[in-house]
Amino acid sequence: MSLCLAVTLSACAPAPVRNPIAQWVPSPNFDARRPVLIVIHFTNEQSASQALHTLRTANSGGPVSAHYLVGNDGRIYQLVADSERAWHAGAGHWGTITDVNSGSIGIELDNDGDSPFTQVQIDSLLRLLADLTDRLRIPRTQIIGHEDLAPGRKDDPGPRFPWQQLAQAGFGLWPQGPLVDPPLGFDPWAALGLIGYPLDNRAATVHSFHHHFRGMDASVSGDTLDAQDLRILYALSRQLGAGNGTLVAPSG
Repeated sequence: MSLCLAVTLSACAPAPVRNPIAQWVPSPNFDARRPVLIVIHFTNEQSASQALHTLRTANSGGPVSAHYLVGNDGRIYQLVADSERAWHAGAGHWGTITDVNSGSIGIELDNDGDSPFTQVQIDSLLRLLADLTDRLRIPRTQIIGHEDLAPGRKDDPGPRFPWQQLAQAGFGLWPQGPLVDPPLGFDPWAALGLIGYPLDNRAATVHSFHHHFRGMDASVSGDTLDAQDLRILYALSRQLGAGNGTLVAPSG
């Protein structure tokens, strides 16, 4: 019985993709494509069951999916294998990553977009991030929000998402130490680009940056960079090793 089952399963297994115009001379020197980025979303729906339905069918823009969904009760669901390409990011880019779906893991959080995230949900997310970054060897700084890669088009996971709490657990990029004024000539746009932000629509990028690094800070107004933003960007650029932290705009 077990032999028959093995034969049946092997018959159903997909054959390696081979180019018909080439002679197949297989090499053992390869491995699966690995994601290098984790993108966090909120579902903008009313329940995990509703989100699971959408992620397995479609929304108004067509079929969508994600690798994982974390319920507000902390339950973790997997919808797409880590090695496969889920349809979660859409148009946008992060640094030099222009096909984000192909280079990332997508995690949806069961949240309507207006409510605070539950602590049990964040605890489960941290457990999932630890597993993914260790097992897939994704750098722990390479964890962003959907709106970070698609400013102006997306707003999730929004200003309520606790990025600082993630940073305290060792995930994501966050300014370390006391914030100080940058030197004369510091270029904040170059710093934003260094972090990974698209600069096609600068006002939208600032809006997404504020959601990520200023959260619900009531002192933030508009879509322009203020003095505190420059201090944050200077600290982040120093952490990324950009010329000892000085990104100086060209003179003249």
